[in-house]
Amino acid sequence: MIVALFALMYFLMIRPQRKQQQKRREQLSKIKPGDSVVTIGRLHGVVDEINEAEKTVTLDCDGIYLVFDLSAVAQIKQPGIAPAATTDTKTNSAKTDEAPTSDAADDKSAASDQASDSAADQNKESK
Repeated sequence: MIVALFALMYFLMIRPQRKQQQKRREQLSKIKPGDSVVTIGRLHGVVDEINEAEKTVTLDCDGIYLVFDLSAVAQIKQPGIAPAATTDTKTNSAKTDEAPTSDAADDKSAASDQASDSAADQNKESK
């Protein structure tokens, strides 16, 4: 009876916890510079440097570099983008050719909106 209780406790409590710990260890070992992470304190940042000897990670949080224990990383939000994935020059040049035309139209409409807003403000002030 006691052996059955221990077996039940092993399969319901101990084994799932070990699997979860193993998954977390694998996740932390796969962190590399450029990955977006969230710490246990809910601080969002990008991995800048990993020190395996001291088990620390340096995060870039909008230009502020902070050093945390590797275990302080709660989750990896977005893996870093591999440089080989962005070497397609045909799609990049096509995108850059199209961008100025749409941006120019947006800039013209924004400028006309600002001009009409400032004219309306001047009319209100004169009354």
